[in-house]
Amino acid sequence: MLRQAQQMQETMQKAQAELADLEIIGESGAGMVRVVINGRHEAKSINIEPKLLGEDKDMLEDLVIAAFNDAVQKLGARTAEKYAGLMSNLNLPAGMKLPF
Repeated sequence: MLRQAQQMQETMQKAQAELADLEIIGESGAGMVRVVINGRHEAKSINIEPKLLGEDKDMLEDLVIAAFNDAVQKLGARTAEKYAGLMSNLNLPAGMKLPF
């Protein structure tokens, strides 16, 4: 059982490293604003369609926020998907989720 726990810990660490290296693209305004984040929720780049630069400042700020939030939601879904695959091999009691 200890061996299985060590194996699971190694698998979890590998999954966390893979997730940290992901690059997720969030979009808003029909793709006119794009934000790229990594698995550590760090913004890597932002691309704003040039024609938006002359638009309303508040609208542009809202589009940037929406694109970032889209990327965060996509990252959350990918993370849940990754961990669901790992957890399916464990015989955990109902309702118990990892990581804690």
